[in-house]
Amino acid sequence: MPPNQSRFKENPGVGWIAAIVIGGVAGWLAEMFMKSNMGVLMNIILGVVGAIVANVLLGLLGVSLAGWLGYLVAGFIGACILIAVARMVKR
Repeated sequence: MPPNQSRFKENPGVGWIAAIVIGGVAGWLAEMFMKSNMGVLMNIILGVVGAIVANVLLGLLGVSLAGWLGYLVAGFIGACILIAVARMVKR
């Protein structure tokens, strides 16, 4: 078995469709938590981009989240950060 294939089985990623679904849920949860009204498409974008932002920020602290649940948590945290930043810029 090639080395890349065994590494993939040990650390499975989230596919594109799952990223969209999980990102949408994470964005929706952040929308409810932050009491904002963004819409479905923006929830998906916030969740996916938020997961990327949160993973970078958490990576700087030495924390790594993996799998579906990790992606959901990272998406929620990142989406909340993005909503807060957007509110600060808007004012």
